[in-house]
Amino acid sequence: MTGIVYKSTGSWYLVKSKDGEFFECRIKGKFRIKGIKSTNPVAVGDVVSFTAEDTNNKSIGVINEIHSRSNYIIRKSVNLSKQTHIIASNVDLVFLLITIDNPPTFTSFIDRFLVTAEAYSIKTVLIFNKIDAYELEQRAEVIYLKDIYEKIGYQCVEVSATENKNVTAIKELMLGKTSMFIGHSGVGKSTLVNTIEPTLDLKTKEISDQHKQGQHTTTFAEMFDLSFNARIIDTPGIKGFGVVDMKKEEVGDYFPEFFALKNNCKFNNCIHVNEPKCAVKEALEEERISWSRYRSYLQIIEGEEEHFRTGTREKE
Repeated sequence: MTGIVYKSTGSWYLVKSKDGEFFECRIKGKFRIKGIKSTNPVAVGDVVSFTAEDTNNKSIGVINEIHSRSNYIIRKSVNLSKQTHIIASNVDLVFLLITIDNPPTFTSFIDRFLVTAEAYSIKTVLIFNKIDAYELEQRAEVIYLKDIYEKIGYQCVEVSATENKNVTAIKELMLGKTSMFIGHSGVGKSTLVNTIEPTLDLKTKEISDQHKQGQHTTTFAEMFDLSFNARIIDTPGIKGFGVVDMKKEEVGDYFPEFFALKNNCKFNNCIHVNEPKCAVKEALEEERISWSRYRSYLQIIEGEEEHFRTGTREKE
C-alpha cells in the first residue's frame, strides 16, 4: 500500500493510506544503513510504500520504501553535529513565524532558514506575529524588517492570532496546499494554528519571563488535514537553524538579491568577500542590499554556528 507520513516519533510513524485509514508503522532496519546521515530517515510528508500487518486487528504496518521527495527542509541535528534532521518533506509552502520580542527572532535565524528554503525551491511567507502586543519601538522594528525582506521579494504578513488579524489571508494562501509552520518556541505557532482550525486544539504554553523564550509544546512534527482543503505541518519550536550540504561557492545563489547581481561581478567564481569589482559589495556600500543579510551570508560561508544574543537586535 501507499500512504503519506502524518507523524514521526523517531521509531513509529503514523501513515495515512490512500483510502484514508491510519496505520502505525515502523521501518525496516536497512533504511538506517543506506548511508542516510539523517537522524530520521522517514519524515512527515514522505510518500511511502508499506505492508499492513494484522496484529490483534490493529492497523499496524512496516514501511519498506520511501518515494522520491519533491523537496524537504533539513537542518543540522541539535546534538549530533555530523548528522542532519529532516523537518518535513513535500512541502508546498512554509510560514516562518517571527516575533520582535518574547521571544526575539534574529535576522541570522531568518536568513539561514530562507537559504535552505531557496535551495529546495520552497516558497516561504514571513509572518510577523503578535503585532497586537507591540509598542512603538517594536512596531518600527517590524517595518524595518519587512522593508528588508519585501524588497528581496518575500511576502510578509502582519498577524495577530488573538485579535484574528489577517488570519483569513493566511488561510487563503493555504488553500489546496501542504503548508508548514515553523519558528522559535513561543512565537505563537500553536495559537495561530488553533485560530486557523479551532478543532485541532493544539497545546500552547506561556513564555518564560526569565529568559523570554518559549517552552516546547510540540515534540514531533505532525501533519493535520484541515476543514478547508488544506494540510498543515506543525513543527517543534527550534532554537537555531544549521545550514547543511552547501558549498561555499553556491550559498550566494540562495540569496536572491546577491544572485541577481552575480553576472555583474568581475569574476565568475566571485564569492563576494575579497574579490575586486564585486557587484554585491558595491551594492552593499550603496545600501542597495542589507548589511544584516550580508553578515548572515558571511556567517554561513565561514561555517559559523548561529549566534544568539540576549541584548538588542543587531541593526544595519
